[in-house]
Amino acid sequence: MRRGKPEERPLAPDMRYNSLSLSIFIQHVMLSGKRSLAYRLMYQTLDLIQEKTGKPGIEIYEQAMKNVGPAMEVRPRRVGGATYQVPMEVSSARRAALSIRWILTAARARSGKSFPENLAAELMDAATNQGAAIRKREETHKMAEANRAFSHYRM
Repeated sequence: MRRGKPEERPLAPDMRYNSLSLSIFIQHVMLSGKRSLAYRLMYQTLDLIQEKTGKPGIEIYEQAMKNVGPAMEVRPRRVGGATYQVPMEVSSARRAALSIRWILTAARARSGKSFPENLAAELMDAATNQGAAIRKREETHKMAEANRAFSHYRM
């Protein structure tokens, strides 16, 4: 078992927009260590968004991340042989990680077009509170609401 948390490594913001959250998103887009490909795909995505909406792509991206991040989630808690799903607030770091994961999963599940087009479509949908990533957030909130009776078991 681990004795302590590892120290967090500093991460440089991305080159074009100087955004730390976009840099983290690009790290999650990257597969098999292909960083330059991940950067190229993300910048293509943001350019596509700007082309389609007329607004800066980074603004749509930030709005989508804000909309997809869940406020509450359920965590299992064992009390006297029974496991309860206890609703808890989500920390900001976990909220960002979940929104990145849900947006990328939804974009990769879309079919027919290239990845930048799918990701752009998912980000634009998320910015307007639609799409698969928003549905996932709504499911999470419904679960937390349904299990509100167990909120007194908080950790």
